[in-house]
Amino acid sequence: MKNTQTGDSRTRAVIYLRISQDRAGAHLGVDRQREDCEALAERNGWDVVETYIDNDISAYSGKKRPDYRRMLTDLDEGTATIVVAWHTDRLHRSPTELEEYIDLSERRGVNTHTCQAGPIDLSTPSGRMTARILGAVARHESEHKGERVARARRQKAMAGEWTGGIRPFGWGVPTGETRKRVDKETGEEIEEPVLDMNKALPEEKQAVEYGTDLILAGGSIRGWVKWLKDKGFRTTLGNEFSHTEARGVLLRPRNAGIAVYKGEEVGRGQWEELVPEPKFRACVAILTDPSRTTTPGAQPKWLGSLLYRCGRGECDQFVSVTQSGGRRYPSYRCQTGHGGGRRAEVVDQYVEDVIVERLSRPDAHDLLLPGGTEVDVAALQAESEQIRRRLTDLAGLFGAGQIDMVQFTEGTDTARAQLEGVTKQLAKAAMRDPLVGLVGAPDVRKAWKGLELEQKRNVLRVLVEVTLKTPRPGRMPDGGYFDYDAVSFSWRR
Repeated sequence: MKNTQTGDSRTRAVIYLRISQDRAGAHLGVDRQREDCEALAERNGWDVVETYIDNDISAYSGKKRPDYRRMLTDLDEGTATIVVAWHTDRLHRSPTELEEYIDLSERRGVNTHTCQAGPIDLSTPSGRMTARILGAVARHESEHKGERVARARRQKAMAGEWTGGIRPFGWGVPTGETRKRVDKETGEEIEEPVLDMNKALPEEKQAVEYGTDLILAGGSIRGWVKWLKDKGFRTTLGNEFSHTEARGVLLRPRNAGIAVYKGEEVGRGQWEELVPEPKFRACVAILTDPSRTTTPGAQPKWLGSLLYRCGRGECDQFVSVTQSGGRRYPSYRCQTGHGGGRRAEVVDQYVEDVIVERLSRPDAHDLLLPGGTEVDVAALQAESEQIRRRLTDLAGLFGAGQIDMVQFTEGTDTARAQLEGVTKQLAKAAMRDPLVGLVGAPDVRKAWKGLELEQKRNVLRVLVEVTLKTPRPGRMPDGGYFDYDAVSFSWRR
């Protein structure tokens, strides 16, 4: 509210309003403060020349308050000599901010009046002491409230309950009920559905299952991001998935029904899992493997790049694809320059044809690795939960002072080492043989074409070693110029 009276006999004042949490966006708390502050100014005969509002911003959090900073600038320029606030804790909950405000008030002769705590005379030692005491009390209340909120969240997490926040991809089935809220930007009232965060959304569940299985079968995050885009999936904020966001989804313990508090797993959740824990552990083991290439832009574009070997003489180096030497087509060559002229497209197609032919034979099932009998998944899961409970118990004992730092460190190091071993065994149990899905397929060639490049490269890694020998010059017996005999296959299975 600005007063446009022309007389100079009335004292100029400003009003500062703030509310820490306005979840509905209705500004009701600020409006109540405004009414009381304007009434105080009216009773004292002050002209309100400006009103500053910081809505849904905490003074205790340390976040920047734009209108508060604007008010300080205006006061420093002589805009007013009175600041009206509902309570001192609306102005400050930080000792640093309070001292800055006291310094400004002394320099510019600014007085502070509050609806709840009365006038605060910052020009006197007793007034400044009162302000500091009120500030300390307000900060204590904020810290105490923060502790209560943190304890409540931890208790919920330990009980496996949903602790709030943005809807996680995969969960949130409409309950049939609705609730109303006010949009902060438009001020319009919006009716939105109430979601059950313990129930999985079938379509998004299938998407996470597909992504997990893709990684276990040798696929990449890049391939899953493309699949998500092709299928029309978006993040819960309505954006297309980035590489980082998609990877983060697959790394969530929540996927396997595991509750987390402050980055630590604390037990089983009360929600439906999206994937079994062994699959989740295996997926995490793959995605967090230090030897795994994590730069999205560094993916190979050719089947045999850095997998085929150079067979010229004693070279035996890995070859890569280049287009140097004035050639019009990409070709395989090693670092010494051998292999030039071996057209990458033709070599890859020949290798693919040989692999498809091998996997189409009646005895192809003999190529599959045996599995599923040597790992007791249920026992490993139970052991994993016991170790995690032990880690939680150790933290509690240390916090209570019943064990010292050395005992705590030794205990946690041992437990984490054991947990790492169990996780690796669970990962091993869930890892898929890259040949699964190809062997026994009705149409092996069609199944092969359906794989992304990294999956094909994984098949190549486990199935056969390809060596590019020096080709014979001239025309071959089949009338062409490609020497198929110069591509050597050494089968690993």
